[in-house]
This record gives sequence, C-alpha cells and structure tokens, in this order.
Amino acid sequence: MLKRRDFLRATLVTAGALVVPACGGDPEIINPLDAEPERELTDGSAYFPQSIASGDPRPGSVVLWARVQDGEEDLDLEVEVATDAGFTQRVALDAGQAKVKALARHDHCVKVKVRGLSAGAVYYYRFVYVKGDTGYVSRVGRTKTAPAEGADVKVRFAYVSCQDYIGRFYNTYLALAREELDFFVHLGDYIYETTGDPSFQSTGGRRVVFTDAAGAIALGEGDTAFHAARSLSNYRELYRTYRSDASLQKVHESFPMIATWDDHEFSNDAFGATATYFDDRKDETDVERRKAASQAWFEYQPVDYGDDVEQAPGASLPDNFRIYRDFVFGQHVHLVMTDLRSYRPDHLIPEGAFPGTVVLDQGKLGAELGDVPELAMPYVDDIETYADGIYASVLKGAAEAAGYDAAEVTGKISVLVINQIVAGVNEGLPADVQIPLIDAAESNFFDRGIAYVDLGKFSAHGAIGARYLTIKDTFDVYAAIRYKETQGASEDMMGAEQESWFLDTMEGSRATWKVWGNELCLLPLAVDLGPYSVPEQFKRRFIMNADTWDGFPSKRNELLERLAELGGVVAITGDIHAFYAGTAGPSGDPSKKIVEFVGGAVSSASFREMLLSQLAGDPVLSAVPGATLLAAGIDGLLMSTETKVNPHLAHANSYAHGYVVIEASGEELVADMRSIDAAEALTDHAENSGLLEVGSERFRTLRGESEIYRDVRGAWKRWDPATQKWI
Repeated sequence: MLKRRDFLRATLVTAGALVVPACGGDPEIINPLDAEPERELTDGSAYFPQSIASGDPRPGSVVLWARVQDGEEDLDLEVEVATDAGFTQRVALDAGQAKVKALARHDHCVKVKVRGLSAGAVYYYRFVYVKGDTGYVSRVGRTKTAPAEGADVKVRFAYVSCQDYIGRFYNTYLALAREELDFFVHLGDYIYETTGDPSFQSTGGRRVVFTDAAGAIALGEGDTAFHAARSLSNYRELYRTYRSDASLQKVHESFPMIATWDDHEFSNDAFGATATYFDDRKDETDVERRKAASQAWFEYQPVDYGDDVEQAPGASLPDNFRIYRDFVFGQHVHLVMTDLRSYRPDHLIPEGAFPGTVVLDQGKLGAELGDVPELAMPYVDDIETYADGIYASVLKGAAEAAGYDAAEVTGKISVLVINQIVAGVNEGLPADVQIPLIDAAESNFFDRGIAYVDLGKFSAHGAIGARYLTIKDTFDVYAAIRYKETQGASEDMMGAEQESWFLDTMEGSRATWKVWGNELCLLPLAVDLGPYSVPEQFKRRFIMNADTWDGFPSKRNELLERLAELGGVVAITGDIHAFYAGTAGPSGDPSKKIVEFVGGAVSSASFREMLLSQLAGDPVLSAVPGATLLAAGIDGLLMSTETKVNPHLAHANSYAHGYVVIEASGEELVADMRSIDAAEALTDHAENSGLLEVGSERFRTLRGESEIYRDVRGAWKRWDPATQKWI
C-alpha cells in the first residue's frame, strides 16, 4: 500500500528553502555565467519517454513532473526553472539546482513542488538526468502560476475529458496546443482501464498489451476477449502508453494541468472500490485494485496535496487519497474540483434485479404520496400462493434460461412480468397445455405498485434499466422515497466530509465566478418516446444515464437549491462524450438555477456512438422497431419542442469530439465549444494538423445572472426555456 508520507518524501520537493526569494517576494534570478561550472548537457528526451508536465498552479507555486527510464535502479535528477525559454534567466533553486531521486519503487516518477514564485508569471522548466559526467536534458516545459487572489485579471483556461487511446488518436490535443491558456482542467477518464472492449473500443491498432497479463482481469471470449487493468503494473502501463503520445505531451509541455478522476482511471461506472463488468453476477469489490489505480494516478499526475497530507498506517479507502481541492485565480475565478467516484453508493437499481420484484407496493405508495399514482401497475401479492402456485412454478422453471435467480420469484411480483414470462414459455406448446395469462379484467382488482420492470429493468443482469435508459417518472418516485427512507444515504454522491467542504467552499467564495469542476452531467437528460411508433411499454420518458447526476436526483436538488442562491456558479463537466449547454436547478422551480457547460470527449466514442452500441448489445432494445433511428437522432429527442422534456437544455451536440475554452472576467464568462468531427479520432492528423477542421460555438453568462446566451452571427441571444428558442 502506498504511504503518502513516504511518497511525498521520496518524490515531492515541497520545501520553500529550495527557492530563495529575492527582495520584494520575487524569486532570485541567477546568471548561468555566475553559477558553478556545469556538467556537459546533451539531448536526453529519449530518457523521458513520457516527457514532462506541470500542474496545480497557485500564486506562488507549481508542481513539476517527470518520469525517467534507464534500468531498474534509483536515478538522479536535477530540475531547472527559468523565466525564459533559453534558460538565460534561471530561478535560484538551492545553489542553482534542485536534486531529486527518481525511485524505482515509484516507477521512476518524480514530482517537484517549486515554491516562492511570482504570481501570474510564466516559467520554463526542464529536468536533467545525471549519468556520470553527462546531464541528459528533457524537453523544455512552459508553465504559469495563478494570479494573486486580489488581481483584477481575465482568466483563460480549457477543459477536457475522456481520452481513450485504444484505436483512437488525440487530434483534439493538436488543436488545444495552439491555444493561449493559463492552464487546462482534466475532468477525468485520463486513461481507460480496458485494452480493447469491443462494445466501445477498437480491437486492433493503438492498443495496450499488459506485460502482467496474469495480474489483469480477463473479460470477453474468443475473438472478443480483452483485459482490464487490476495490478499496479497494469495501471502504470496504461499511463506510460497514453503519455507516450506526442500530441498529449505537447499540451502537457505547454500548460499546467488541474485534474480529477472519473471512473475509467479505476473501472467503468465504478462506485468506491466496486466495478460493474459482471452486472451483479458476482461481487466486484476489489480494494487492492482500487489502491493500485489510485497509486498509479498519484504517481503519474502533477497534483499537489500540500505539506500536511499524510496517510495513517492501515488507512482504508477512500481516506488514503483525498483529491478534492480548490484553486483561486485572481478576483474572478474560484475553481472547486470534486471527487464523485470515491464516496458514492451503488446505483439505485441493481443490475441483477429480477424485473418482476415489486419495490414499492400499494401501501408504501399510499403512505408516502397520499395516493397511488396512475403509473403504478398491478401485482400479485404472493406469487407462491396465487393460483395454487402455478405461476410461481412456471417462473422458477424459466429462471435459468432467462438469466435470473429462481430464488427471486417470491412475494409480490408484477403481473406484466408474469405474463411476459408465461407467454414465452407457452410459445410452441399445444393450446391445451398452455398456462393462461392473468386476465387484464382480473388484474384491475389487484393492488398496484412499482416493480423493477416499471423502472425500465426488462431483463436481469444488465446495465439497461439500471445505469442506462431508466423510466424517468417511476424512477423519480422510487428515488425520492428511497432517499427519505435512507436519510439521504442512497444518493450520498460526495460523502459527508466532501459535501460539507464543497458547500463551505462555494458559499464562502468571494470570486465573481465559482466554477465547479464537476465530472458528471448535472443537466437532466431525458427523452420522451410517447409520440413515436414504438411498442406501448416504451412509450415513456427515459433517463439516458443514471450513472450521472440523473441517477441521484434528490441529492442534486438539495445541492442546487443552495448553489442557486449564490450567483455566479458555473459547472464545467465532462464524462458523457457530448457538448451540452443549459441551466440546472432544483426540480419544480425554474427561477433557481446555475449554468452548466458540458464538453465533448478528447477521443472516446461520442455519446451517439455509445448509445447505438448499447442498443446493438441489448437483445430487447435492439428488437424495438425504429430504435436505431431514434438513437441516431438523439439530439432531436433531447431538444424536442414537441415533448418539451428538457426545456433547460439550450444546446446539444452528441456526435463531436473536442474541448471547451473558458474566458472569465469581472463582467462575463464566455465558453467556446471547440468541436472536431467524431470520425477524425480514427485518423492520425499529427503530420497534417493544419487540415484539421475545428468548429466553434460560443456561449456566455453575465455577472449577476444565471442565464445563458449564445453567439448567433455576432449577436448574443438568450435561451428562453418556455419557448425553447434563442431570443
């Protein structure tokens, strides 16, 4: 287990003594001619296969990162910092150079926190690998410290997320490297833990092949077999490979990064230390795997945990890594980064749930809502005694073939599911031996409730109806009642300590713009299939993704209720592989809201591509007539003026890659969504980046408002949710 104190001592130079401040607080600049004679220097970029990086800029400090590769022993490194790219004006770092060790037990990664720097200043840095009498020099990096907290300056930064390497290219970073930025934010999915998952990744080209295959998780079968990282070696190998990309290296060499993690740094759709590959077919909680993923992230990212951070011996997850933190950039930007994976509970609907199980019976609905809503459906009160147990026998007999546990066939069971299973069993049987379906006229007199099938769970052991495509109206009722029953524990996305810190930080901020670095989409994203030619059971409103804040609606309402009172709150979001813009607020009160800008993926399959892939992989949904056409037109469904299901959603582009540039001043915050066609990720444009077409959609919000505006041919138009138009 990684001990933070040990790691910090070994790899993080944090002492202000390394930087000698000159008079007035500026760092001392030395003339190289006045320094001690230097050893011979030569190009050593080959010894730095992941190049260099910087991160977590503050007014007086920045973290510098490098990894050196040359055998298995601990290696000596020196770091140089200057105010010019030619290193003629070097910053004094303890007699001219900081000397550090790149330890083998940390994969030869080293982080140097340089203190005593000037606020809002550009610096250049490089690492020198000392080998005998020769110094092998890394490439030169450019970084920038944050402006002083009281400075009235514009702040310009970009944010990115979701950079799948497998079979894809980082053309987004070719464009990003040409921007003029103070820093960039990475909102997670920096790596993908799988080596070629055919459901969304390429199975050939630009792959990672784990050296420690025995330490990885084997998934899939035959031609579709692939691996997921489990061991520390696996996760390190992913970072080494991803960071070998020249386009990504160029961005790291150009700007400091502020990062958080999402799920794929550990495992897709994870919560805490638990993965979801097998959809409840087995327990996937793996603390050692989570620790390995966290250690590799900490080793490879230029993140700053401060001097007072240490891990107590035997500390349990997630306490060994607290990555939520905040940054102040002058008067106008306070960036607050959260961790929405380490502390969250399981998804509200179990992947392995038997669709027929009633989760809210008539008594519970009546007690909680005062009446039984129309969306409640009839159920058999006791399947094992109803009709002398005939239906219980049929359902238990069909369990193995249908993929659910026969033990789940007990108690209150949905009539809809009973009839569906019985109809399937009857197929091909002579009429005189078929089991009769439960008559609709009879079931009208049954109690009514909500079963998993009414939440969209049409089959057991799957993500559909659990993490994706849940039925909105019944899910919202179920989520609200569960939230009350568990006193909020069912949706405790941040954990008590982080949530308290987050709200205190946001509410105590004096910045013009309180920017939430938020991994998961806050904007409700639903589709209403009522008007379309689909089977009756699909004529519902569906939540697209219950792994995001849509799956935690009560907690979202609670947080947004408080954030909306502050003014100047803007959420920047990734994860969903799409560009969205809109206003998010507590349900039922459109006057309370914050602004959210969601950025597309760097390279990962677009949301539309992912949706089509999910449909193709689900036998129930893929059989629905017109489902593929509906998925292909997802933006039209999301922004439909006929169904008006998402009036808060002002812009949707679910099929492009790219990044978002934010420019914030005392009067406005402008978001420029820079997009690249999704197909471009399949071609390497590194040698012809000038031919890469980058689109632009500009939005803004004004100080003192929570409205969103769009640049329409040079004029700013405001989004009107009532008419779903720019006016």
